[in-house]
Amino acid sequence: MAAHDLLFELGTEELPPRTLLSLSSALTDGLIKGIEAAGIPHGLAHGFATPRRLGVRVEACAEFAPDRRVERRGPPVASSFDAAGAPTSAAAAFAKSCGVQVADLERLTTDKGAWLAFRGTEPGAATTSLIGAIVAQAIAALPIAKRMRWGAHSAEFVRPVRSVVLLFGGDVVPTTLLGLTSGRITVGHRFHAPRPLVLKSPKSYESQLRRAKVIADFGKRRDLIRAQVNVAAAESGGTALIEDALLDEVTALVEWPVPIAGRFEQRFLALPREVVIATVQDHQRYFAVQGADGRLTGGFVTVSNLQSRDPSKVREGNERVVRPRLSDAAFFWEQDRKVPLDAHAERLSGMTFQTKLGTYAEKTLRVKDLAVWMARCISAEGDIARAAQLAKADLMTAMVGEFPELQGTMGKYYAEAQGEPAEVALAIEEHYKPRFAGDTLPASKTGQALALADKIDTLVGIFAIQQRPTGTKDPFGLRRAALGVLRILLEGRLDVDLIDLLRRAAAAQPVQRTEVVEEVYDFIADRLRGLLLERADGTTAEMIDAVLAGRPRSPLDVETRLQALKVFLLLPDAGVLTGINKRIVNILRKAAPGAHLPVQAAALTEEAELALHRVLNGLSGTVEQAIAERRYADALHSLTGLRAAVDEFFERIMVMDENLERRNNRLALLRNVQALLGGVADLSRLPG
Repeated sequence: MAAHDLLFELGTEELPPRTLLSLSSALTDGLIKGIEAAGIPHGLAHGFATPRRLGVRVEACAEFAPDRRVERRGPPVASSFDAAGAPTSAAAAFAKSCGVQVADLERLTTDKGAWLAFRGTEPGAATTSLIGAIVAQAIAALPIAKRMRWGAHSAEFVRPVRSVVLLFGGDVVPTTLLGLTSGRITVGHRFHAPRPLVLKSPKSYESQLRRAKVIADFGKRRDLIRAQVNVAAAESGGTALIEDALLDEVTALVEWPVPIAGRFEQRFLALPREVVIATVQDHQRYFAVQGADGRLTGGFVTVSNLQSRDPSKVREGNERVVRPRLSDAAFFWEQDRKVPLDAHAERLSGMTFQTKLGTYAEKTLRVKDLAVWMARCISAEGDIARAAQLAKADLMTAMVGEFPELQGTMGKYYAEAQGEPAEVALAIEEHYKPRFAGDTLPASKTGQALALADKIDTLVGIFAIQQRPTGTKDPFGLRRAALGVLRILLEGRLDVDLIDLLRRAAAAQPVQRTEVVEEVYDFIADRLRGLLLERADGTTAEMIDAVLAGRPRSPLDVETRLQALKVFLLLPDAGVLTGINKRIVNILRKAAPGAHLPVQAAALTEEAELALHRVLNGLSGTVEQAIAERRYADALHSLTGLRAAVDEFFERIMVMDENLERRNNRLALLRNVQALLGGVADLSRLPG
């Protein structure tokens, strides 16, 4: 079967740089998903993304979808022919719909009767007849938060669309998308090659655009920018600070990258390092340069979108732009330090945290009380009360007002400037950690206590007012907060009673709801399940569910139980005990609801039930002591002693006896077995 490359491109006005890569990936995935759903054989797919285009090239797409076997059942044979054997109108209509004569139809016989049937082959549709709808569906499914209209068009997209290219081999596939007719005309660089560019074929797409000063492949453009920036920084005597997020954003802003090295005045290096980087990197999208000693040099590298005839003018322009931003930062630094952090903290009473949960001043009081208790739990020796009192003060500073990403960091610097103890200053910065996936954790015990208190207060408070995250919406970052709590506890090996912590936080909230502790525990447990599964160490979802079923009070305890369970499941008797537990759960589930009565030892008469009772009494103390001491592996291993007695019990005893007293006593005995088996983990949740 013949095959050709397929090319699709949307030419647009400048696309949002921070979502360009995700839009490109979604478009490529959507197009391939549609092609595969149509059954069209194809080769590799290549996505393209620049500020003014989204494109996809799919190699070796077959000209036709494969032929399809068709089987259709028609009317019953009994109603398909009249008394003379001539086809009825029902039979004739069915044959016509299949494109054959009645005589060509087959007969399908089953135990329910006989029917006319058609079996044949439906030729595969031409790829060119399918691809327009496939592309339209892929565009409609793109993750665009807000679409816009332009001109007189009713079509909607993230930015105005100026051209549509759809080629199959060397031919245009005619279709209409977003109000435009497809063709083979695109554009090159806005300034270097502004005239229309006629594309010859999908295979020539990249090379034609490159001659028109456009590097269409996002990954290739990013690699080029990284290399160019590193060279420019080295030539200026340093090393570029290249963060992936900034590199992606710069890549999304240019089609023809040209590095320009510049400098700013040395006096600005007296500012905190983070302030300079935030100004240069986050606000100007420049790459800062540092020397071999790790200090900033005052140099930067910017990436232009055109090859200037006079690079010095471009350099001067970028230096001129960054200077007032750094001057503003220097002014904020001077002014903020004139006011003590305590005075900034007092102004938090005028800043709302959440309407129903009060101001940041009220949140500070809640966090302070919780942090003091937390510090005792984890033996933090620093002045936790002082750190909590000042933790949010920098929110009222001019610097954080201009650079919100520096909250906590500036609090540390201002605390140091006014002579606060080093651990207090550090805790102010650390209590926001981890800020994102993979971020570092608080290193100090004071920082850990404060970070936990702040995150738990936010989680419990927002759940109390029933504003938990839904779908992709999480305005208060509760998922991030829960993961932060878990990482601090697990990686810091902090054995904290989470339920007690949640109860204390809930009691301090201005909005009280009795269900909130259970809800937040479950929310955190869901995040814990995901963290444990990510480790790829043989842990299964069933193992985690078995441990979490008992609602352990400490995430560290969950981890310990899980490791013991994994060792236990390697024992020969583990599968048998799991099966026994499942059987007991099923019996108890079917039993009549009511109060769980204790075992009446005097009412036990059969040897098998007496033996099980003796074994239970003998094991319970050993198992319970091992659990209390968190020797979970020992506890689980001891449970294997139940096997013989339980097997004999089920072999000899009728649990659901007609005598109500005997039945209830035997059910009580089984409940005791279940309780002992479930002391470490609910074994009934395990497979097997």
